Amino acid sequence: MSTDDPRASNSFKRLQAGLRSKAGKAIADYGMIADGDRVMVCLSGGKDSYTLLDVLRSLQRSAPVRFELIAVNLDQKQPGFPTEVLPRYLEALGVPYRIIEQDTYGVVRRVIPDGKTMCGLCSRLRRGRLYRFAAENGIHRIALGHHRDDIVETLFLNLFFGGRLKAMAPKLLSADRRHIVIRPLAYVSEAEIARYANARQFPLIPCRLCGSQENLQRVAVKQMLAQWEREYPGRTESIFSALRHLEPATLADPRHFDFAALDQARLAPAVAPGPGLRMSEAEEEALQEQLEAELGPALGMS
Repeated sequence: MSTDDPRASNSFKRLQAGLRSKAGKAIADYGMIADGDRVMVCLSGGKDSYTLLDVLRSLQRSAPVRFELIAVNLDQKQPGFPTEVLPRYLEALGVPYRIIEQDTYGVVRRVIPDGKTMCGLCSRLRRGRLYRFAAENGIHRIALGHHRDDIVETLFLNLFFGGRLKAMAPKLLSADRRHIVIRPLAYVSEAEIARYANARQFPLIPCRLCGSQENLQRVAVKQMLAQWEREYPGRTESIFSALRHLEPATLADPRHFDFAALDQARLAPAVAPGPGLRMSEAEEEALQEQLEAELGPALGMS
């Protein structure tokens, strides 16, 4: 249904307002964008990055802080890639943009054997080229289109296949310490993005490099989470909420909790009981009689 249809208008406006609200909250919660920032939006041609650009442009018009946007696409030289789609779309919007080129496709096809997962190497090559462009152009904020479901999927990928309790941070410092990477859609579900992209009719460009690969670990995790969500609606949101409410003392990593210090805490209590906190013998006897009277019948005490 087109967004021009009056029946869809209110529904679309609610969806759009929800995306703006969640992205705005994520930006505020993690201090993603500050006044005067120049933000590079990595645009792949997929639904997530189109939605990211759209939401940031909307926030840019009304946010209390002023920031610039530049959309950047990496042409990876995939055969059949429609190079005209993104420039035409961005020029129609009037968004500043750059198309940079690097034959990462050829490198990945040459290095990775047939049937093996290409996503890891492809991602590293793409990230390195985009970081280099940002450094060369004085850009310190790099916005990626990862959403809540991506973050939860990454948690389970690391848990099941890497033996680590690790996910995908909404904001991070790059390894070379030159860039801040942000994920403003961290609170947004993939289903919301899919509905929004469909309503906005973005000119989507499929990834032919890895999109045709089957039985990827991420696909298996995605299917597992989808099944859970069907059986227990809201489970993905609950898992994501858990990532925001960690209790290191209940886990088992001594790097993040000082378990040895527990012995000192036990031997040196912070507050010693004063005279006013001690019970007299008469009070102890009275309390014991009261407990026996109340609990005795239930416990079979005569």
